[in-house]
Amino acid sequence: MQKKRGLGFFLLRGFLVIMAVLILLPMIQTFLYSFSSIGEMKAYMKTRGNLSTEVWMDAHLSPNMFSLGQYYRILITDNTVLRLFVNSVFYSVMILLGQAVLVPTMSFALSKFRFPGRDGLFFIIILLMLLPFQVTMVPNVLTLRALGLTDTVWAVILPLWFSPFYIFLVRQFMVGLPNELLEAASIDGAGPGRTYLNIILPVCRPILGAAAALSFADCWNLVEQPLTYLTNRMDLQPLSTMFNQLAKENTGFEFAGAALYILPALFIYLFFQEDILSGLQLTELK
Repeated sequence: MQKKRGLGFFLLRGFLVIMAVLILLPMIQTFLYSFSSIGEMKAYMKTRGNLSTEVWMDAHLSPNMFSLGQYYRILITDNTVLRLFVNSVFYSVMILLGQAVLVPTMSFALSKFRFPGRDGLFFIIILLMLLPFQVTMVPNVLTLRALGLTDTVWAVILPLWFSPFYIFLVRQFMVGLPNELLEAASIDGAGPGRTYLNIILPVCRPILGAAAALSFADCWNLVEQPLTYLTNRMDLQPLSTMFNQLAKENTGFEFAGAALYILPALFIYLFFQEDILSGLQLTELK
């Protein structure tokens, strides 16, 4: 029997639809603006300086003439945005590869093994998770400088391999796994390594997928770390740090660059959508 839906249900649905449209509107406008000509976008962006703080810019919901000039500029004639985009891809891939090895391994050790100092180590991880980057920035810079890694790609990559939040997230999921799984594997002759690879990792696929998607968003949106660790190497900066400069210079192709920047994160979310929804619930196996 179908449940009767009252007025409150339709009001709530209408409110959620309106909120979704408002949230998606900037993204839709970005993609629409990216198909405007460079000259049209330059003229439109110049109107920013002609308005007072009390006046809004005129709405520009669609291009006056459809053009691929912005994409041709950033992909063919001017490789500035494309080079920065490649830097962002490189950082994201390298960080995720390191986390794929270290985060599940540390989470498994902290959740299913007992050793001296385990609780103290987990407390330090929680403490680091709660501290903002501004607090740990100076110690990180001093450490990287002592290792000779400043102004290199490893200054950005290595610290993010040991991400406290994702270690905590995966560890909390593994704590809920029944110990009978490990005992059954031990009875069958499987050691810790084989148990980890053949049993724990497949069972943890939802939370690992959620962690990978969320971590990609963090890696893709890096701003503070590159600006701090790569002060003398602008050629190594990711695309996320350069949008303000592109907008200030009024290049005319900043919207195509923004559209190109949005697409990987959008595809990653769509690919891991089910894992994000199921993994973050941290459901226990019964």
